[in-house]
Amino acid sequence: MYKRILLKLSGEALETADNAFNPVLLKDLADVLKKLTSQGVQIGIVVGGGNIIRGKFASQLGLPRVKADNMGMLATVINALALQGAFEANGLKAYVQTAVEINKVADIANADIAIEHLNNGEVVIFGGGTGNPYFSTDSAAALRASEIGADVILMAKNCVDGVYSADPKKDASAVKYDFLTYQEMLDKKLGVMDLTAASMCEENNIETIVFNMNDLDNIIRVVNGEKVGTVVKGGN
Repeated sequence: MYKRILLKLSGEALETADNAFNPVLLKDLADVLKKLTSQGVQIGIVVGGGNIIRGKFASQLGLPRVKADNMGMLATVINALALQGAFEANGLKAYVQTAVEINKVADIANADIAIEHLNNGEVVIFGGGTGNPYFSTDSAAALRASEIGADVILMAKNCVDGVYSADPKKDASAVKYDFLTYQEMLDKKLGVMDLTAASMCEENNIETIVFNMNDLDNIIRVVNGEKVGTVVKGGN
């Protein structure tokens, strides 16, 4: 159903209770993505940095927003390298680009070069967010998806199988949405992504599917067109 996807992973999704990285999850993720690349699906990934530094921690230190955001961008580069290493150790070719110039660590973000690697069957991992403070990794996902011409953004969530009217862990009456427009998502203040990311996705006609990544096979189900999670797209 989808030829080229952008997988958005939170940093928190990579961690365990006592470690910044979950080696079992990384291996299982590599296995799932190998299945997709063997089917000809092209995969880009944008990863967050919350397993290394969270906004709450930065605010407790009294850091200025710009400093905290710069630390967060560097954390995403560490995660991008961790994903690359884990993928390659499990037989999946992976290539890292970063929006923050660290020329001894990874290439600078370049859409044309990224597409070349995608066409060669490699997973392309984007670190460094957008390269600027005040922008979330949701915005980075929307930006990279737009640049590489992705058909869809797959937004992987921990223990949440879609978008709800309220937090289902706190409100038993919360209702799950099967479909939303970006405008409805913003009007209802559902917190799926920020305004910048939503506007970019809508303008470039990119769907977002929010799903539970605790079952990694959901990634395959989504790509094959099964109804999983919540679909967010443009429209009235």
